[in-house]
Amino acid sequence: MIDLTALLADLRAEGDLVDSWVADLDARGWAAPTPAAGWTVAHQIAHLAWADEQALLATADPAAFTAAVTSAFTSAPDPNRVVDDAAAHGATRPDLLAHWRGTREALAAALAAAPAGARLPWFGPPMSPASMATARIMETWAHGTDIADALGITREPSPRLKHVAHLGVRTRDFAYAIRGLPAPAAPFRVELTGPDGELWTWGPEEAAQRVTGAAFDFCLLVTQRAHRANTGLVAVGAEADHWLGIAQAFAGPPGGGRAE
Repeated sequence: MIDLTALLADLRAEGDLVDSWVADLDARGWAAPTPAAGWTVAHQIAHLAWADEQALLATADPAAFTAAVTSAFTSAPDPNRVVDDAAAHGATRPDLLAHWRGTREALAAALAAAPAGARLPWFGPPMSPASMATARIMETWAHGTDIADALGITREPSPRLKHVAHLGVRTRDFAYAIRGLPAPAAPFRVELTGPDGELWTWGPEEAAQRVTGAAFDFCLLVTQRAHRANTGLVAVGAEADHWLGIAQAFAGPPGGGRAE
């Protein structure tokens, strides 16, 4: 059984870590460019705040979330720019950091109070409160990685990586679906080495298609924060090899990935 309390504690910890990196930034630091083209550190935090707002609405009022998303994407001049435009707008807020702090705390409280068995709407398939918390850990980690790169901070892998890795494995079929491709019929075996040397595994031991390597590398890949060639991941089998080229743990259209 999934421990939602522990998940939310990890979500808070991941947010607090990123918060500590930006809390004392001056204007130049907030304007520092990140690896995401056109996005500064402020854009990254604004995006996290916006996504947390959407998750909060989906948790507190699913019908309102669905209506708001439909309206936003149908009324936008360019639906493909909804996320970028929200980040650009949020980056100009003078209270951006305080806003993100309040939103992420409200989201954690709402997820903790969500009814058992709830299915929360999202930009991809509906999710349980635990899955929503996992998704927010993943995105906070991913955008935090962009911020760390921009500020010259070396990320120290933590056990929270397991949540990101788990979502990366669980979204295998999603990565195929958003590209209009049929997903492999058979499950894969994924074996990843965590930061403390523990082996994390998914899938049957006898699976012919396998992925092995460091959990940190896998998380960078599935959040598209690193090119596969710059990781030490190993694929056995043509289908596993193909998956590593399209893996995507986040909702939305296919990402462009990172250059080699």
